[in-house]
Amino acid sequence: MEAYRDQYAKIFRNGKDVVVIGMSVDPDTALASWARDESFPILFASDVGGAIGKQYGVFNDKYKLDSRVVFVIGPDGRVTYRAMPFRELVASAYTELGDAVAKTAGADSTAH
Repeated sequence: MEAYRDQYAKIFRNGKDVVVIGMSVDPDTALASWARDESFPILFASDVGGAIGKQYGVFNDKYKLDSRVVFVIGPDGRVTYRAMPFRELVASAYTELGDAVAKTAGADSTAH
């Protein structure tokens, strides 16, 4: 999550026409404390029990957690990009994500 925070302006257009939500099975109190302590500019959602993760096909029943997956969802509610799994240690994954966000937000992908 720190990479999202550190590259927020570049990848997520500094929040212009973009809402970023990080989701975890952790309780909302733990997520809120962590987000505050680490100065995250994004929103967090608690998916205790994995109900949302199950709907998106990313809940891991064996470990009882949501897998590391990134979705870009357009204003119409359609998924426009999916990285399943998201390769957080690969630099090009962030470039691809930034391009997908820019395209979905209707911006020139070279402008990010």
